[in-house]
Amino acid sequence: MTGIDTTAVAYSVDAGVATIAFNRPAASNALNRVMKNELLQALSAADRDSSVRAVIITAAGKNFCVGQDLAEHVEALRADPSHAMDTVREHYNPVMQALEAIKVPVVVAVNGACVGAGLGLALGADIRIAGSRAKFGTAFTGIGLAADSALSASLPRLIGASRATAMFLLGDSIDAATAQAWGLVHQVVDDGSLLDVATGLAGRLAEGPTAAFSSVKTLIRDNAVAPLSDILEREAVAQQRLGDSRDHSTAVEAFLAKTKPVFTGR
Repeated sequence: MTGIDTTAVAYSVDAGVATIAFNRPAASNALNRVMKNELLQALSAADRDSSVRAVIITAAGKNFCVGQDLAEHVEALRADPSHAMDTVREHYNPVMQALEAIKVPVVVAVNGACVGAGLGLALGADIRIAGSRAKFGTAFTGIGLAADSALSASLPRLIGASRATAMFLLGDSIDAATAQAWGLVHQVVDDGSLLDVATGLAGRLAEGPTAAFSSVKTLIRDNAVAPLSDILEREAVAQQRLGDSRDHSTAVEAFLAKTKPVFTGR
């Protein structure tokens, strides 16, 4: 077994399976700068390692990932609103591109809340296994933003434009059973067996025809949507504009103060 010494994202390789585990359980695995950098490091390591034949992404604690760490984001907004959304191009886009670049199958085990960029990461994997108490949501418009992490393309591709638009505009979450019925996840299992099922599936894939798997992944990606770089750039432009809006800063401040934001459209 091999691994990388990190703090926010654990990484190890055993029997051809690379395990990437989010490790900020006290923060519901919210993505801060350290975690984003370590996630990129782990994804890149998995892609470079010729011994890796499958990847599994998991999370410690009760929740998979609630998206951007808003406490850190508020600090960036207060310091310089015009650059607070630089993280989209500097961190999220490289992470999503590194995830897409992985040639072997990627399985994600979703426990608890899977929201915002966390949902984008989950949808960037090839197969999603969900615990019975998993919840999926977009969250972006609730704080005056649009979408990033390729979610504006991956979500409608999986569940249809109508359902995806409703999830974005209404901000409603869906449970694991609904996610499976809509095609968002492959399988729902008891929370207690989630990791075992996902690990077993990753092990099964690691024993499969990786060259064929890689070709299938490429064909599905290239034949389905516009290039990821185009999608990410359009998202980044929208996030940059909205990140400098009054609605966004007001909503984030309200979230931390546990009050209800008042949106003005500015």
